[in-house]
Amino acid sequence: MQPDNRQRPVRTINAVAPIRVCDNGGWTDTWFAEHGKIFNIAVYPYAEAQIQVFPLSNARPDRIVIYAENYGERYTPQPQPDTWDRHPLLEAAIQRMGVPNDLALEVTIFSEAPAGASTGTSAAVTVALIGALDYLTPGRLTPHEVAYTAQAVETDMLRQQCGIQDQLCSAYGGINYIEMFDYPHSSVSQIQVPNTIWWELERRMVLIYLGKSHSSSDVHVKVIRDLENAGPNAPQIDALRATAAPSRDAVYAGDFVALGRAMIANTDAQRNLHPDLIGQDAQQVIDIAREHGAVGWKVNGAGGEGGSVTLLCGDHSARKRAMIREIEAHNALFKNIPIYLSRYGLRVWDQHEGGRN
Repeated sequence: MQPDNRQRPVRTINAVAPIRVCDNGGWTDTWFAEHGKIFNIAVYPYAEAQIQVFPLSNARPDRIVIYAENYGERYTPQPQPDTWDRHPLLEAAIQRMGVPNDLALEVTIFSEAPAGASTGTSAAVTVALIGALDYLTPGRLTPHEVAYTAQAVETDMLRQQCGIQDQLCSAYGGINYIEMFDYPHSSVSQIQVPNTIWWELERRMVLIYLGKSHSSSDVHVKVIRDLENAGPNAPQIDALRATAAPSRDAVYAGDFVALGRAMIANTDAQRNLHPDLIGQDAQQVIDIAREHGAVGWKVNGAGGEGGSVTLLCGDHSARKRAMIREIEAHNALFKNIPIYLSRYGLRVWDQHEGGRN
């Protein structure tokens, strides 16, 4: 389904934002944890937002059109009282940012990362869309402000459980050590390393999608209830917090075995929250990876059925490729998603400022 191009746009704004993997310390960036420490890595593939801007006129009666390209849906939002239309996240972000009264927009959203992969894809989409919408008006939000706005869309407007680390990683890019000192207020320290460490980390990392979208479940509701009752300094939350600083230090040192140990410790801490947070499919991937010399594994996001696993491989690239082949042969749903570390977070530009069309 193609966008309506009958009228030429006066501006075309593009924005891209990376997804997130290897979120050691996840679960501690939440309201019930109150304070947390998180390590994460921004990677391609990006989420993309493109906004075609038109002058408001009788020739364009629909002021806002959304094209959710991954779903093949192009529509004009028609929310009912107390409800959203087809894609609440997109609609709420547009409402949050507002559209100048004299403009009409066609908003296209696309992501090569599958929805529900537990890699912060929804956060990346929201960050990209908010960044693009911010470009419509004078003044620019900082990466921190974009991240907090994106998180507020999910928590305040959609009433969803949502931490802050995904949005921060997507807005900033790179390798991050995040300290949340009072939910949701956080500081972001970007880890700067020589190219040789960057390239080797990129070579070793593998993202395996388990073929089923992750979604919140009764398990997550139970874990949240238990953690809320346990308090912010409960041992099970502290065990997750304790994996972030060793991850940071390992990357600075180029010690990939130590980084792998931190990833494994975090996955074990997730399992201790509830056994079902490390699903059977994820465990099968971990077992195959171990047999092929992987030094680390992290069930991305909160864990549970579906989603994805980040693997940290050993020295030999041939063993990594053999591991990927065996994982994909083991289950037709398992899929390697090629990833590359993203030095940049949110990027926004006006296509018409980059040269002639």
